[in-house]
Amino acid sequence: MEFQTDIFKQFDKKWALLTAGTKENFNTMTISWGGMGTLWGKPVVTTYVRTSRYTHEFIDNHDYFTVSFYPEQYRQTLGVLGSKSGRDMDKMKASGLTPVQAGDSMTFQEAEITLVCRKLMRQSLDEANMPKEIVEQFYESDAPHDMYIGEVVEIQKK
Repeated sequence: MEFQTDIFKQFDKKWALLTAGTKENFNTMTISWGGMGTLWGKPVVTTYVRTSRYTHEFIDNHDYFTVSFYPEQYRQTLGVLGSKSGRDMDKMKASGLTPVQAGDSMTFQEAEITLVCRKLMRQSLDEANMPKEIVEQFYESDAPHDMYIGEVVEIQKK
């Protein structure tokens, strides 16, 4: 497996879709926080999901998830997928993206790169261990994040 990118810009500037579930029942959300590296001798992706997000249920209940990246032309679509909840609407229909299976999870045909990940760990972020300014900026009026670490088991390139 090989994937070369500017890891400091990949999530923050390009954004991504985090998807979990099965072909019959899955959800996706836009993410802009994440990281890539090596842990326990494995290539990994780290993502952060607020406990209030619908996708949180899916990633908790499945062993695999995908992180997929898209060409700039899909920026507006990713904006919608990050601001609307699958609890309230059919985000897939509204997005116009084409769902496809990727390993034991789902991705979208339009993705440039899909990282298929096997969930290794979930950890709740503890606000007591964060600087006060971070808590004030990100958590005073919103739900906390859980961190998920997934082993990259496959890289699908368009």
